[in-house]
Amino acid sequence: MKRWLRPALLYGVPLVIFAAAATVWITGGRYVDTDDAYVKIDKLPVSVDVAGTVREVHVKENQRVATGDPLFTLDRAPYEVALAKATADLARARTDVRALKASYREQQAQIALATTRERFAGKEYRRRADLATKGYVSAISLDEAQEQVDLAHQQTIALEHDLARISATLDGSVDLPVEQHPEYLAAAAALAQAKLDLARTTVYAPFAGVVSKLPKVGAYLAPGTAALALVGGQPPWIEANFTEKDLTHVHAGQSVEVRFDIYPGRSWRAVVDSISPATGAEFAVIPPQNATGNWIKITQRIPVRIELLPDEGTPGLRAGLSAWVKIDTGRR
Repeated sequence: MKRWLRPALLYGVPLVIFAAAATVWITGGRYVDTDDAYVKIDKLPVSVDVAGTVREVHVKENQRVATGDPLFTLDRAPYEVALAKATADLARARTDVRALKASYREQQAQIALATTRERFAGKEYRRRADLATKGYVSAISLDEAQEQVDLAHQQTIALEHDLARISATLDGSVDLPVEQHPEYLAAAAALAQAKLDLARTTVYAPFAGVVSKLPKVGAYLAPGTAALALVGGQPPWIEANFTEKDLTHVHAGQSVEVRFDIYPGRSWRAVVDSISPATGAEFAVIPPQNATGNWIKITQRIPVRIELLPDEGTPGLRAGLSAWVKIDTGRR
């Protein structure tokens, strides 16, 4: 036994060491990995478009909802009152426009009558003037006839001015349908806005997901206020932060192995989707200022988006879970 043990150790151990070294040399630059990776899921703060007090919450904390499911409802009473007022304003606008049209036509009739009276007064003046030349009519009677002509003319002018004012109110077109009149259109727009505001008192899920941070009944919400968070929408992905040196040979489409701390002993297949155009520091609220005398070089990390491949047996993943990823660069 000792005869073959010595040659085995003499030749076998170096072969194992050589094989291990060769494996490391061949694959050493092929794979890059990091445990600075986390699960990301679309998160949308759902806000309100109208102000109001929360009257009813239709869902529970961490409940899964479908697109279009009602989430909560604000107090509808003020908006129902506004809708009733807008409806009344539209009816009044219709009546006002019709009244203006009727007034316009009545004014036209008054002008026609005034014009007839002015013509008659002119004829009467000319008749008296002819008689006055013959000595049959006194100068006072002629002056009275002239006064009637002037009064009739002034009345006609006043009526024409009133007609022009009514025409301007009717946007210059008496024959324009009531529904196309500016006053009616403004009232119709106000009614549409009132209906929209009332509809917006109930907030619906913009996409399927899980709701969180629900508002409390009785809470007052101003327009634009984030009322709750909706997590979901798109399938989860991984955001892995690699050092800049690790990304020399990484590009989109390369295969990835992913493991999650929450599920030890199990791995997922994935692919590199995209690489961020800038380091994480560049997206910081206060980017680092290196133009100082106290500069220290720090290795930068660049976010890489990794898409998980479909797997029917995949357990649920939650935003923020820690992960370990290994990218196969294919480099020999």
